[in-house]
Amino acid sequence: MLRKIPTQQLRVGMHIHEVCGSWFAHSFWRSSFRLNDARQLAELRAVSHVVIDTAKGLDIEAAGAPTTLMDDVEVGSAEVPETSLGGLEEAPAPDAACSFEQEVVRASRLIAQSRQAMQTMFQDVRLGKAVDAENCLPLVADIEASVARNPGAIVSLARLKTSDDYTYMHSVAVCALMVALSRQLGLSAADTREAGLAGLVHDLGKARMPLEVLNKPGALTPEEFTIMKGHPQAGHTMLVEGRGVGPIPLDVCLHHHEKVNGKGYPHGLKGEEISLFARMGAVCDVYDAITSNRPYKAGWDPADSIQKMAHWAKDGHFDERIFQAFVKSIGIYPTGSLVKLKSGRLGVVVEQGSGSLLQPLVRVFYSTRANEPITPELVDMGASADQIISRESPTAWGFENLDRYWRPPA
Repeated sequence: MLRKIPTQQLRVGMHIHEVCGSWFAHSFWRSSFRLNDARQLAELRAVSHVVIDTAKGLDIEAAGAPTTLMDDVEVGSAEVPETSLGGLEEAPAPDAACSFEQEVVRASRLIAQSRQAMQTMFQDVRLGKAVDAENCLPLVADIEASVARNPGAIVSLARLKTSDDYTYMHSVAVCALMVALSRQLGLSAADTREAGLAGLVHDLGKARMPLEVLNKPGALTPEEFTIMKGHPQAGHTMLVEGRGVGPIPLDVCLHHHEKVNGKGYPHGLKGEEISLFARMGAVCDVYDAITSNRPYKAGWDPADSIQKMAHWAKDGHFDERIFQAFVKSIGIYPTGSLVKLKSGRLGVVVEQGSGSLLQPLVRVFYSTRANEPITPELVDMGASADQIISRESPTAWGFENLDRYWRPPA
């Protein structure tokens, strides 16, 4: 039975089905987990209510709480409303789930294969060939399967791209991010597949942009920016003229640069005028863009990017609820983020933790107190007395190639 209770009634041994309220009020990225220790219990007290599953953990009476304080209702009643986005609940864990370390090896091979596939697609478009999106479906299925086994692996690897292959691999990265976000939102398998395809073809219009503008190493002039703003319409037209593309990918291709405040393009849509999938595409597109190396700028640190995007969401750039779900899907400190611990050590986030957005696995490698490297050590922040106290800039510290601390050898 599912029951909504005040967090004052929580006890270790209960199974949390849902943490109520915005993730800004708490740090738990998984909607369903077992309450195992006092630290989790203290963090959950930051919110007012949770939903427990008494079939998987202790009940209120079994935990010894006074029955006079009970405030339980069955989920689905008016007191626990469903949301239009599936309640931001985590998608069920796949049967074939595997560790980050295992999946990152398989995802590396998939990334290499997808690079060639996307290069061929963009080259065909430049040669005037019609787009057959059905040819993309096997790649989308492979990316879906990777995300199902361990979402962090391919999402993290797809971020690693050179400025030379940014245009191709950006599409692969957005596909993976869209699949992960769709699962976080609890969308159907069919909609998740369409969202993945949308990510793969959303920027196809860039194949029709002048290469001297597309690959310009400096800032665009107003005239050049006007040219680039034509890529959503160009891509949409090509997809309409091709085959195998449904309404969701068409809409995301045309509207992934719209903003909820109405200041986007090409149509200046705002709020609910923008479809759910286009609002998802906007978040995924921007995250990969700002964390990737491009011809005119180096990518930002993943954690710093999330912080900046949170401010942009408040300013009306993104749908805030979708952005919240996006953060749950990749973490406040995404893989590859440089962080500083209370102990004075610096480390790189290797993988998300089992329960909290604030407790990933970190490989520490540098002491700020001794100002020198230390023997790398993997620290599970959920099981350590140490804590993350800040995001850090790799550039400010003069660090290069920090991804070697989490990605597999080539």
